[in-house]
Parts: sequence; C-alpha cells; structure tokens
Amino acid sequence: MNTKKTVKKRLVLKKSVKSFITRALITVIIFLVGMILIKKDNNIKNTILENVYDKNFEFAKIKDVYQKYFGNILSIDQLAVKEQAVFQETLSYKNAHTYLDGVKLTVDENYMVPVLESGIVIFLGEKEGYGNTVIIEQVDGVDVYYSNISTDGIKLYDYVEKGTLLGEAEDKKLYLVFQKDGTFLNYKDYI
Repeated sequence: MNTKKTVKKRLVLKKSVKSFITRALITVIIFLVGMILIKKDNNIKNTILENVYDKNFEFAKIKDVYQKYFGNILSIDQLAVKEQAVFQETLSYKNAHTYLDGVKLTVDENYMVPVLESGIVIFLGEKEGYGNTVIIEQVDGVDVYYSNISTDGIKLYDYVEKGTLLGEAEDKKLYLVFQKDGTFLNYKDYI
C-alpha cells in the first residue's frame, strides 16, 4: 500500500527525470547544430576557435545563461545523498608577500593545496616566473592561478570543488594570482 509521501516522492522523481532528459536533449541538439555549422562554414569555425582557444572563455557566463533558461543542471541531486569529501581544507600559510601579479605564500613542507572556490580547470602547464601552474575559473568568474605546485589526476576542463585537494606545493612556496576580465585583482581580497 502506497502512502501519500511515497507517491509524492515518486512524482517528484518522475518530474525531475523528465526535466533532466529534456534539458539533455536540448543540449545535444544545440551541440549538433553547432557542429554542423562549424563543418559547413569556416568563418564560424574560426570565430569559435578564436573565442574559445585564443581568448579567455568564461564558463561562468555560460553556466549563468544555462541556469536562467533551463534551471539547475541536475534537480535530481536534491534527492540523492551527497558524498562526503575526505580532504576538506582551507588555505593556510606562514607569510605572504606581493610577487609579480599576485602573491607568494610561504607554506609548510609538503603542503597540500586546497581549491579556494569551486570552478573549472582552464589551464595546466608552465607559466614564466611561476613554474607549474593550474588556472581555475571559479564560479564567480575570477580566474585563480595556483603556481609552483605538483598535480596528479587533474585534467583540463575538470570541475573541482571548493576545499578539495588540488596538488602539493613545491619548495615551501605557493604563488596565487587572481584575475577577472583581464585585470589582475588584489590578492588581499581573496585570501
């Protein structure tokens, strides 16, 4: 015998699944139309390449537009049990000094670097003056450079959660740079 609560839960789940499938199909259709246009017209292909690869592509703006017209990405997540992260830390350091466009932090030996704010990895590689660098575009649109770190398991376009492990600082130094819309920001507002 079904209770009202069970029936209501099933209806919410059914509605959430329908909503998710609809949004997924719309996304696939938009993607396919985009791919067809790229294949047929070199001007569109060059425009996309220029805006995605040559300029700083802002995933936060895409997310905002998507949420405005389609709602949250997954409404099913409200029904699911969230996993608890093992590594959930905040930034800690001994000293902070202005360095190039950001800050140089003195940290402990083998310091495990936490992600300051959730976002998407938009760059992995060497930056002159900083060493091995990971750039994360945070959900608020601020790009954060995490430099002089060794990373394992992080890939380009990974979504990383606030407080999770990004990597390990090398030589007791961690460099951070904060940038938005091409302008370097004062690190004191973010650490």
